[in-house]
Amino acid sequence: MHEDFDRCYRAVRGRDNRFDGRFVTAVRTTGIYCRPSCPAQTPKRENVRFYPRPAAAAAAGFRACKRCRPDAAPGSREWDVRADLAARALRGIESGLVDDDGIPGLARRLAVSERHLHRVLVTEIGVGPLALARTRRAQTARMLIEHTDLPLSTVAFSAGFSSVRQFNDVMRAEFGCAPNALRRTTKPHGEAIGTLTVRLQHRTPYSVAPLLGWLAGRAVEGVEEVDEVSYRRVIGSSVVELRPQPEAGHVVVRLDVDDVTAVAGVVARCRRLFDLDADPAAVDETLAADPLLALSVERYPGMRVPGAVDGFELAVRAVLGQQVSVRAARTFAGRLVQQCGVALATPRGGLTHAFPTAAAVADADLAEVGLTGSRQRTLRALAVEVAAGRLLLDPLADREETRARLLALPGVGPWTVEYVAMRALGDPDAFPDTDLVLRRALACSTTAQTDAWRPWRAYAAMHLWHRTTEEIA
Repeated sequence: MHEDFDRCYRAVRGRDNRFDGRFVTAVRTTGIYCRPSCPAQTPKRENVRFYPRPAAAAAAGFRACKRCRPDAAPGSREWDVRADLAARALRGIESGLVDDDGIPGLARRLAVSERHLHRVLVTEIGVGPLALARTRRAQTARMLIEHTDLPLSTVAFSAGFSSVRQFNDVMRAEFGCAPNALRRTTKPHGEAIGTLTVRLQHRTPYSVAPLLGWLAGRAVEGVEEVDEVSYRRVIGSSVVELRPQPEAGHVVVRLDVDDVTAVAGVVARCRRLFDLDADPAAVDETLAADPLLALSVERYPGMRVPGAVDGFELAVRAVLGQQVSVRAARTFAGRLVQQCGVALATPRGGLTHAFPTAAAVADADLAEVGLTGSRQRTLRALAVEVAAGRLLLDPLADREETRARLLALPGVGPWTVEYVAMRALGDPDAFPDTDLVLRRALACSTTAQTDAWRPWRAYAAMHLWHRTTEEIA
């Protein structure tokens, strides 16, 4: 996208917010980079450069615009469509893997050398993994500075910086000012240290009702609570509440966290769960061309695919949902949580437990959940593989390898594999075509018709499932 100068410049001249997050605009005369939709005066063509990521602009010596906040823009779904090394590396960096394991750990997960990883990312994006991780840390630090009253030294180490000096240098390079200049003069959101409220931006339109309805129908007791306007759940030892504000173009997220070092990871999971980096204009344009989907797209523009905060949890719930009703699957999941989940030290209303880990499920007596013997074997095999690290169920995973490993498990078929790929792996083209509802909806359709929905078939599935729900209601 950023290599098409004329198209990018037209977007900047039209202040087109559909392109926010797909590239940034750097202006040589000011040394600043902006979103395409920045309300500032349009720069002259000869003074403009376009970069695919904020990190690339920062590495070239530009700093983020204080007016349009390009560092807070939604990301690009292009990298989720792609399954190559660069795309997987970006997903890993954004999920916080580098903060935990460093560049060597990222390279090991991708089964390549650090040198090869650096070379690929520089070729594709213009900067290496270290610069990308540094920009992500700076964005996390800014969020903590603005929304908490934590001391700046605590912010520095919580965001992943190795020293206060490094923190100060990077923040000045990224934002053009010292960290303390970013602190708001008004009282931070939240009630205490460790409690904060942030706004996660997304592209519009955003169809909220289908997403919350989907999550409400599958909410697991003790782990999740959903009403018409918000979603609450336990993530590890943290509790989050997400409240979409589609007219404003953001989701308000309130986090109660015991460890502020977990904030960046929790925020990344929330973005995936609510599909906040989706490109609704591209999706709707493709799907609306098919008469089978056109009416649904018109009624529900900006349909989202609900993601997952944890790949193992999603896979377990997919297995529990095989050949049973949604209500039965919820019942089984609730029993599993009560038996194997970790209880919160202080329950928050109806939220009492974190979903069980793979190790806990692998060691549990699953007969008490009420499952058949074959379903117990499937769950145990899944848990053992994940706990041993042989099966990876996150956006960094190699999608085709993960599909093959899932299919090798006893009791796992194509429907489960595609459902997991769709929600846990974030594959926007995953399509569980063996699903009974989808098969009925596509009874008179051809493979060529569904191929025309690529690379957005997961969104097509959501439209078809939601249409069926409406017909039943």
